[in-house]
Amino acid sequence: MSVATEALPVMPPVEKTRGYWRTVGRRLARDRLSMACLGILLLILLSAVFAPWLGLADPYQGSMLRRLRPIGTEGYPLGTDELGRDMLSRLVYGGRLSLLIGLLPVFNAFVIGSLLGILAGYSGGWTNAAIMRTIDVFYAFPSVLLAIAISGALGAGILNSIVSLTIVFIPPIARVAESVTTSVRSLDFIDAARASGAGALTIMRVHVLGNVLGPIFIYATSLVSVSMILAAGLSFLGLGTRPPEPEWGLMLNTLRTAIYSQPLIAALPGLMIFAVSICFNMLSDGLRSAMDIRN
Repeated sequence: MSVATEALPVMPPVEKTRGYWRTVGRRLARDRLSMACLGILLLILLSAVFAPWLGLADPYQGSMLRRLRPIGTEGYPLGTDELGRDMLSRLVYGGRLSLLIGLLPVFNAFVIGSLLGILAGYSGGWTNAAIMRTIDVFYAFPSVLLAIAISGALGAGILNSIVSLTIVFIPPIARVAESVTTSVRSLDFIDAARASGAGALTIMRVHVLGNVLGPIFIYATSLVSVSMILAAGLSFLGLGTRPPEPEWGLMLNTLRTAIYSQPLIAALPGLMIFAVSICFNMLSDGLRSAMDIRN
């Protein structure tokens, strides 16, 4: 028995297969640029959320006696605005509305556009034609003009800005979802699911959804920077946030008269919009590369 036992080959230990999303996370963590952008975004987000506990000045309280103080003034590290309000406090608090108006419309459009695109791509026929031709009507207009037109019709306000930007981003996300779903619909495992007797809703929920959400999500993340810029533009035109609420686009509008006397202070809200937009773009590119596991 001992000789027979010694003659048996020793099997190597079985390695656990790494899941797809775990692999994506490891690949993304190795991307230093994406991690740096993610750190900057988290810092801005956390500072905006916990702004009341950071010991900042009141972002609404100002004084004409200390208006447009330069950067580095004692007690005002980033100076003051045209009404003497602390710029550092208003920039931090302004991140709340700016990030909300930038992220929420994309999330809403991601949910609605994905549902419409997946339904149109899988169903085909007249369902596809009805949904996509309706989408094309909105997609034919430039996003800036469409956002301004809808906001102008609904009126100024945060809620109306979110609604208008959601409508703007539904068409491009729906088109991407429809294109990806159409390509997945013709694959063999979908035919096997149909042959097994699975219904259309079951196939879309179990087999299609998991295979198309990745590309749609990557595209949606790239729209966050566009959403922030459009939201800032609406506030700049008076169609978004109303004074005296701190919001980066609105701050650009109110500080435009100070561009000749204090150009650095007038540029601070624009620098915040630029930094957050670049970080979202870089993070979206890193996520796209991490999810392409063929490389």
